[in-house]
Amino acid sequence: MIIEQRVKDFEKLGFGMFVHFGLYSVLGKGEWAKFNLGIPWDEYLKTLKIFNPKKDWADELVSNAKNAGCKYITLTTRHHDGFSLYDTKGLNDYDAVHVCGRDLIKEFVDACRKQDVIPFFYHTLLDWHEESYKENFKEYLVYLRKSVEIICSNYGKIGGIWFDGKWDKPNEDWEEDALYSLIRSYQPDAMIINNTGLSQRGALGHIELDSVTFERGRPKAINLEDSPKYIASEMCETLADHWGYAKNDFNFKSCAELIQTFAICRRYKSNFLLNVGPKEDGTLRSIDKAYLEIIGDWYKLNSEALHTPAPVDITINGKPDNFFLKDGNNYYLFFSDLDTSGDENVTFKHDTNLNNIFTLDQKVKSVCWLDSGEELSFTQEGNTVNIQAKPYKYGESYVVRIAKITV
Repeated sequence: MIIEQRVKDFEKLGFGMFVHFGLYSVLGKGEWAKFNLGIPWDEYLKTLKIFNPKKDWADELVSNAKNAGCKYITLTTRHHDGFSLYDTKGLNDYDAVHVCGRDLIKEFVDACRKQDVIPFFYHTLLDWHEESYKENFKEYLVYLRKSVEIICSNYGKIGGIWFDGKWDKPNEDWEEDALYSLIRSYQPDAMIINNTGLSQRGALGHIELDSVTFERGRPKAINLEDSPKYIASEMCETLADHWGYAKNDFNFKSCAELIQTFAICRRYKSNFLLNVGPKEDGTLRSIDKAYLEIIGDWYKLNSEALHTPAPVDITINGKPDNFFLKDGNNYYLFFSDLDTSGDENVTFKHDTNLNNIFTLDQKVKSVCWLDSGEELSFTQEGNTVNIQAKPYKYGESYVVRIAKITV
């Protein structure tokens, strides 16, 4: 099976930020507001007079991502409303250059390069604004390829392109051969990803695609039996319910749930792409920044186990939620079942089984918590290992805690 270097490199990134940003950010009602709320075009296009992100929006955005531990950012260069954050070079005047006199994708890429974060580009396949999408699909595909050629040829090397919307016309010929070969001609090392949507999470597609997608929820192992090349996977998730900024969306997930999802992504060697929706000026809400800070604190304690280690098939008796990754002479055991020690009226403590028994045909030299270096007690009789995982000390609760096992 062929394993491309770009796919290997992508898997090692582990953690990225998804950014949905565009005209819809002005409305504060989510990225599908135009379609789902039935907003007439003359009303929707009033946002053009308002949309003008603050000067340092990109620097702040990338800084927030980097502090959270994100190694790459996937930004919407054009979403389904057809508005482009880049200079469309005369294809139309429905872009950021004509609206606010700035190429926002250049600003984004420059900020990424300054802070050593890899830029990825999201680009819609469907288009509500471009008339040819409904009236002359062949003509539209030419427009689409010209658009993609612009973002592939004007911003230097990028990490990849993330397409979305093929599911809108599943029975049409999207001329994927032409689209993907165009990308390869300009960006031979770029990941090509085409979102399958909620209905086909993890499904394989065109042979040129480098990663499958899992939209929301949690990933699973992908079946590569019929694939001539190795395919990566990536799971994208929102902080609340919407991808684009929605002022009145209060249904935020817990940080604990997001940390658990991050860990499970790595269990299946899937990247975790965590979404934010900036406000109309390009800045993040305070709560978004707070979430990123907390997840970043957890990431910094555990980063050693979140990039290069690969899944290994070792099971722990009676604890299916705990799992192993391996890198060289080190195993990393992820615990998702630890409680906090202390009076049960204070900590809501549950029964904790300290024994973690598994089979390993190597001699264990040491076991310690990755976050603190504190050693854990263990026994080994033949190939049977039992690690005594103590509960969290009062004042700690990591959600997922990782033990480093050296052999």
